[in-house]
Amino acid sequence: VESKQESDYGKFVLSAGKFYGDPMKDQGLQTSQDARFHAFSARFKAFGNAGEPLMVQFTVKHEQSINCGGGYVKLFPADLNQEDMLGDSLYNIMFGEWTDSALHQQSKFFLYEGCSSMLGSAGACCVLTFAVQVQKKVHVIFNYKGENHPINKAIPCKDDEYTHPYTLILSPDNTYEVKIDNKKVESGSLEEDWDMLSPKRIEDPEDIPDPDAKKPNDWDDEMDGEWEPPRITNPEYKGEWKPRKIDNPDYKGKWVHPKIDNPEYVADAELHKYDSIGVIGLDLLQVLWEDR
Repeated sequence: VESKQESDYGKFVLSAGKFYGDPMKDQGLQTSQDARFHAFSARFKAFGNAGEPLMVQFTVKHEQSINCGGGYVKLFPADLNQEDMLGDSLYNIMFGEWTDSALHQQSKFFLYEGCSSMLGSAGACCVLTFAVQVQKKVHVIFNYKGENHPINKAIPCKDDEYTHPYTLILSPDNTYEVKIDNKKVESGSLEEDWDMLSPKRIEDPEDIPDPDAKKPNDWDDEMDGEWEPPRITNPEYKGEWKPRKIDNPDYKGKWVHPKIDNPEYVADAELHKYDSIGVIGLDLLQVLWEDR
């Protein structure tokens, strides 16, 4: 189903590409227009992954090098209205390649006799040049309690014109694994590699919200913003401890700010779980420009 949110979405075509093993078996969805957003999705029987491993796998082939855009998929809840799908639509998982290009302006100054008519016998001229910095990586983004959380690690993606399978495995023990070409490139813990939960330990604060402060009766959240109580000196804060300056054979290095248990930390054994997965979507932007 093609999204109808915009009238100028790029079109997908069914193609095996410029090179293939079998012209029919190797067919897949191919973007056909440059510098366009593409929005296409397919529905399947909804399921949840509580207590079960979840695998997301697909193949990508970039037959031309894109400067900006993606080769990723999104898994949506089953209640997605496919005709209304757009970049801001709530999804469960976003996984796959992403290429981002940024133009950086550079200035060069030099003496040039051609500027003499304006600046004398020799003038200082400035030439502006632009350098393109391209970043290519693997996106692994999970939606947790309504917020999207990208992975904290940098996973490089393949950068060629060949076909590559990408695999994401979520396990019930809140671990994950990312594979490219069926080879593990990253793995770890959902709690450690994403900022979905508050940290277990935080630095002991010098001041804390005043527990006796009350929100004024005339406070308007829409006009005044979210009310926060004033902060007071933490009665339990002991200040920065400094060791005495003596020869200490047991000295273990610089003092580190003490950590305390974070009262906002709540463990969640079901970080991996999604109750409803029923739509897979391609929500892509692909741009190609040639060097001038």
